[in-house]
Amino acid sequence: MAAVFLVMLYEYSPLFYIAVVFTCFVVTTGLVLGWFGWDVPVILRNSEETQFSTRVFKKQMRQVKNPFGLEITNPSSASITTGITLTTDCLEDSLLTCYWGCSVQKLYEALQKHVYCFRISTPQALEDALYSEYLYQEQYFIKKDSKEEIYCQLPRDTKIEDFGTVPRSRYPLVALLTLADEDDREIYDIISMVTYKLSCRILYQYLLLAQGQFHDLKQLLMSANNNFTPSNNSSSEEKNTDRSLLEKVGLSESEVEPSEENSKDCVVCQNGTVNWVLLPCRHTCLCDGCMKYFQQRPMCRQFVQESFALCSQKEQDKDKPKTL
Repeated sequence: MAAVFLVMLYEYSPLFYIAVVFTCFVVTTGLVLGWFGWDVPVILRNSEETQFSTRVFKKQMRQVKNPFGLEITNPSSASITTGITLTTDCLEDSLLTCYWGCSVQKLYEALQKHVYCFRISTPQALEDALYSEYLYQEQYFIKKDSKEEIYCQLPRDTKIEDFGTVPRSRYPLVALLTLADEDDREIYDIISMVTYKLSCRILYQYLLLAQGQFHDLKQLLMSANNNFTPSNNSSSEEKNTDRSLLEKVGLSESEVEPSEENSKDCVVCQNGTVNWVLLPCRHTCLCDGCMKYFQQRPMCRQFVQESFALCSQKEQDKDKPKTL
């Protein structure tokens, strides 16, 4: 019986080999194209197939109005000995309270108390949470919609010129912005803003909510595009459109890093309006059309963990200039 089988295999060996090669070809093609539902390296698939294999989670966003604005004027000239100039821009009457030499540990404990114990909506609430673990305090009244420059300086009798190297036990300066009117605290979700500063730059900014949460306020990284340079000949409608986009992101033209130029164009198609923020890198560089084809960030080549849209399609259509 075995001899008969070997004879038949010898007689029909060309057809047998062809069948084996064809079967291997079909199986390999099925693996590459994902017919069997097995994971294969992404490089073997095209971009249209990858959007179905890996899911990028979209964060549910909620729009809130931040009544506080604070930045350092002339950061290069700011220091502990010469002082620092702060520029405020608040939507309501507010109080600016500056704490020099604030304890790092006590400040983080105060943020936890805002979540679990009591709300830090006034300077007195933060002072109680800090247990007076700071060297010097000064307070200023800020009028609404007035971009005031406040000069702050640590008294010279403290004889402190430096708070040491990292990791330090005290922050050089912690600025607290709170709403002056108690009725305004019922209107806004954000009731205070805590800003940590080094000698010449802002280290952290936290927004404290009335519901007991606090969120880290971070700058979005707009895409760099050398082809987009606002010129003097550009129309006022285009400038207004660019300005409105930056305002929705939470940036003004002066706040964008100088190493990257502002751009409203997608870095991939160079045509669509930038609308998607990729996390955790915070690069804002893709439009609605190109977003669905990427699971790796086009700027830094890392995988996208989460993403969210700056505005809905209705808001984009509303912002477009109407042509007659």
